[in-house]
This record gives sequence, structure tokens and C-alpha cells, in this order.
Amino acid sequence: MSNQKQQKPTLTGQRFKTRKRDEKERFDPAQFQESIVQGLNQSGTDLEAVAKFLDSSGAKLDYRRYAETLFDILVAGGMLAPGGTLADDVTRTEFCLFTAQEDLETMQAYAQVFNKLIRRYKYLEKGFEEEIKKLLLFLKGFTESERSKLAMLTGILLANGNISASILGSLFNENLVKEGVSAAFAVKLFKSWINEKDINSVAVSLRKVGMDNRLMELFPANKRSCDHFSKYFTDAGLKELSDFARNQQSIGARKELQKELQEQMSRGESFKEIIAYVREEMKKADISEQTMIGIVWTSVMSSVEWNKKEELVTEQAIKHLKQYSPLLKAFTSQGSSELTLLLKIQEYCYDNIHFMKAFQKIVVLLYKADVLSEEAVLKWYSEAHLAKGKSVFLEQMKKFVEWLKNAEEESESSEEEEAD
Repeated sequence: MSNQKQQKPTLTGQRFKTRKRDEKERFDPAQFQESIVQGLNQSGTDLEAVAKFLDSSGAKLDYRRYAETLFDILVAGGMLAPGGTLADDVTRTEFCLFTAQEDLETMQAYAQVFNKLIRRYKYLEKGFEEEIKKLLLFLKGFTESERSKLAMLTGILLANGNISASILGSLFNENLVKEGVSAAFAVKLFKSWINEKDINSVAVSLRKVGMDNRLMELFPANKRSCDHFSKYFTDAGLKELSDFARNQQSIGARKELQKELQEQMSRGESFKEIIAYVREEMKKADISEQTMIGIVWTSVMSSVEWNKKEELVTEQAIKHLKQYSPLLKAFTSQGSSELTLLLKIQEYCYDNIHFMKAFQKIVVLLYKADVLSEEAVLKWYSEAHLAKGKSVFLEQMKKFVEWLKNAEEESESSEEEEAD
């Protein structure tokens, strides 16, 4: 038994030595770098040959362990030191992204090399995104030409969904923004992206990661306005992006306005004060009356907890809307605004099933309160209604519409008699 006890430390010591040797190999990328550089030098500017070399080398070299080194070499020709400069004591290649021709066609070919590599070795996907984020933070360490190539490549990769738009967060770095590097880089990136796809691709990708409302952050705080953004990117030939940013700004302003409106209602402020505030905000954010009536309607309907019973909710709605009809009336001075309100009511009653039977009563109430005109109701009925719940709502409105038409005919008839 004493002999067995003496053997245990010997075995443990052997295992520990094996682990130390493995650790040393894990953090020594020099041999890996030499192999990649040698292969790239042999392939030269033939990007098909480069793609084949990278494909076959993955079976022999440890891409998983040395992903950052691999991407540094493919982009800059060698391992990058902090700040974006090439490390002095490393083997380099002259065949990389930064030494390639500065045109879209060449960048598209390079994008294909990265795309094939990541499709073949799926585990590189996350490492590649991290590499792009890092490269964007290193922009000040690159030449103008290198930044341009990286911007074009990044735009192509974003357009084709090879990387997430979340990488753009690196461009909001304070130092890059302050020196104008971020905005200049973004111009070339978005041009490349829109050239590859379109502005809708940009919009969808940015919204997906919550970047759609952050584009102003490409500029310093004292220049972070919609007007400055619009002029900068329009002058650079990106009016589509300017329009998108302006629209996003408007959406943000509308959300804030709706939130404030609901708070004012809950505080019980007078309609006079609310209307004055809303009109001022409409001017500031350039919001049309048509858009505003939709915001007011949503705010009014969100300011109360509705009864879950269908037979009680109609009575509750009529009482509530009667109270708020002066507010709705203030923002339906145009026929188009009245129609917008009618469509909002139709949509609301359809989406909230307990309100399905309340539609006609709500419309009649608002007609009597001079919020909706006879012309608007008749136009909605004959041609301007939505498909949502169409048959139910048209049937509900049938008798009221007939009454309106008869009243209109009687009015015309009496006018003719007076003329005679």
C-alpha cells in the first residue's frame, strides 16, 4: 500500500508537464504565420488560388486557435500591433487586402475569399466579426487608401449578410468621431453597401441591431443634428441615407411626442395647453396633421384601461371619446386628416376584438362632435376603407350612410326650391 501511495505524485507530475508543453504551443503563432505568408506569396494576386490555399490549409493549420493572426495577415499582410501598425519582428506578405487595387471589383473578389473561407470553416464567423470591429478601432493607424479599401470591403460584407451591422458600433469611438475619421469612412462604406444592394438592405440591417437611430453619433456632439447629417451625406452623394436618417429622426420625435402627450393626459392638463404644446412640436419636427391625428388617436386610446367585456366596452369608449373629442377635433381641420382618423378607428376596432361592434357608434359620436364630416364618412364608405373587417364595418355603417345620403339629397332639393 505504501508503494502505491508513492507512485501518485510521479503520475501527476507527468501530466502537468504535458499540459505545459501544450500551453507553450497554443500561444506561439510564429510558425502558423510563416505557413500562411508562404502560401499567400506563392498564390500572389490570383485570388482563386488564395481561396483554394486557405481551404486546404484549414485541415493542416489550426485556424480556430489563430483566427486573429489569420485575418490580420489577409487584411494587412502581417500581425497587427495595438493601434494598427504592423509588428516589426514578423514575417509579412505583400499579397493582402491593403496592397490590392483600390476599386470595387477587387474588393468584391476579396469579399468572396472571406465568404468562402467562413462558409468552409463556420467557427471562424465570430472571430471574423471581432476582427472587423478591431480594424475599425485601428482606422487612425491606416493610410487613406487602406481605410478606403477596408470601407468598401466592409460595405460589401454587410450587404451580403456576412457580418452583422453591430460592428458599426466601433465607428462611434470618441477619438475617431472627433477627428472626422468615422464620418469619412462611413461615406465609403455606405456607398459600397448601397451599390451592392440598396437603401432597404441598409435600413433592415440597422434596425435589426438597433443602429437605425444612432447614425448621428458619427459626428461630434456639437454637430449631431439632422441638418448637418443630411448636408454631409447628401454632398457626398448619399441622399438616400440622408432621407433615411431624417425619417428615423422623425419616427423618434413622434415616439417622444406620443409619450409626452400621454403623460400630459394622465396629469389632467387642459386641452388648451395640450393643443398648444402639440402644435409647437409639430412645427419643430415637421410633423403633418395627418400624422399627428394618428398619434393623438393612439394616445387617447392608450390613456385608459378598457373593460374586457364587449357589452360594456362600447359604452366606456363612447364616454371616453366624448370627453376627448375637442382634442381630436383640433387635428382634423383637413379632409385627409379626417380620413386618416377613420382608418385608424377601423384598424383599432379590428385589432381589438372587443371593439368590433363599437365602430359605428364611435364614428357617429365623432360626426356629431364635428370631428368627422359627412364627406369624409361617405368617402371612407365608398372607396377609402381598409380591407381589415371591411364587411363587418360596412354593414354596421350602412344605415347611417343611407341617412347621410338622404339628408344630403333633401338639403340639395330645398336649396333648388329656394333658388326657384
